[in-house]
Amino acid sequence: MATIFIVDDDPGVLRALARLVGTRGYDVRPSSSPQEFLAAHDPSLPGCAVLDVSMPGLDGLELQQTLAASGVHRPVIFITGQGDIPTTVRAMKAGAVDFLTKPVGDDILLDAIARAVEQDGKARRRRDELAAIQARLATLTPREREVLPHVVAGRLNKQIAGDLGTVEKTIKVHRGRMMEKLGVRTVADLVRMAEKVGISV
Repeated sequence: MATIFIVDDDPGVLRALARLVGTRGYDVRPSSSPQEFLAAHDPSLPGCAVLDVSMPGLDGLELQQTLAASGVHRPVIFITGQGDIPTTVRAMKAGAVDFLTKPVGDDILLDAIARAVEQDGKARRRRDELAAIQARLATLTPREREVLPHVVAGRLNKQIAGDLGTVEKTIKVHRGRMMEKLGVRTVADLVRMAEKVGISV
């Protein structure tokens, strides 16, 4: 179940939004200030944040920047009473999923939340996959790591042996162990994996 963090300094708006979002079965975490939100926020929970733009102290955009600066990738939907174009552009450039003007229609908000939750799910799966690949790469010996880009480049064992100043048989062993540790059977699978983590040829 996704968690929706809602931050608005207007108690009436906060209650109404929390009630609406709760009707869709989401776990709702309302906060009346950015500080309250930051103190209680758990980045490991999948979901998104719905932020009011203009709040005293720390506004919604600054809150979004604070999250990003601390390495938190949380999809954000902004709600504003006065949606000026420059603010909207800044928010969207910073990665906001949507920028909605009050009063927001229920369906419009719920659709935006559904999109943000889906986006968050995809991003988390991608991060998990990359972490798993990095963990497998960490098990390689220095020599296996050295052989890896050569195999990705499609070079033959004989060519790799010539480049690395060793014999073909040794490269064959390194190559086999490297493929086994990475859990890939074919060079095509290896190439796809290497692309995901940015291993260039």
